[in-house]
Amino acid sequence: MSAARAQVLLVMGALTWSGIEPHDSQIWLMETLPVMLFGGAMLVSWGRFPWTPLAAVLTTLFALILCLGGHYTYELVPLGDWMRDALDLQRNNYDRIGHFVQGVTPAILARELLVRCTALRPGKALFWIVSCVALAVSATYELIEWWSALLADPEAGMAFLGSQGDEWDAQWDMALALAGAICAQLVLGSLHDRQLATLRGSPGAPR
Repeated sequence: MSAARAQVLLVMGALTWSGIEPHDSQIWLMETLPVMLFGGAMLVSWGRFPWTPLAAVLTTLFALILCLGGHYTYELVPLGDWMRDALDLQRNNYDRIGHFVQGVTPAILARELLVRCTALRPGKALFWIVSCVALAVSATYELIEWWSALLADPEAGMAFLGSQGDEWDAQWDMALALAGAICAQLVLGSLHDRQLATLRGSPGAPR
């Protein structure tokens, strides 16, 4: 079984599990809808635009985080409760993990799109643009959360926001996404470049 197929099955299994008696079905739908939409789009376009293994792994990781958060709601995820108790924190910080990865994954995806579809090459300009794209994705998600909270019933809206009483929650989320984007490029940039070079060298691979 190919790695890509295994990742698809893993995400489909996680999505199915998360939808079985979730804490709140409305929250589950709002949290997992990106997995369905963007995951489906990647699958449909894979034959024309296969992604690097790094991009596929990070997308899978982010999908699993969303599925877990959708099943429990972010403030009730057991992993976050364990972290809170073990580290003597004041809140369940599972959502903080999610927003950091929300910076990591879009950064690598944006980097790959820009390198493969434009004249940009690794360097300062690419680093800056990718960071801006990741921050824009995070800010857009915060706006979606805000609009959804306004349209949903108050309890479901607050659960989707996951602020847990923190007035600076949106700012924390965007800051962590930006930090994730910067860390992803610094730590994973060289690996990503090697995989991009291998992909470009594959017969029939899109440039």
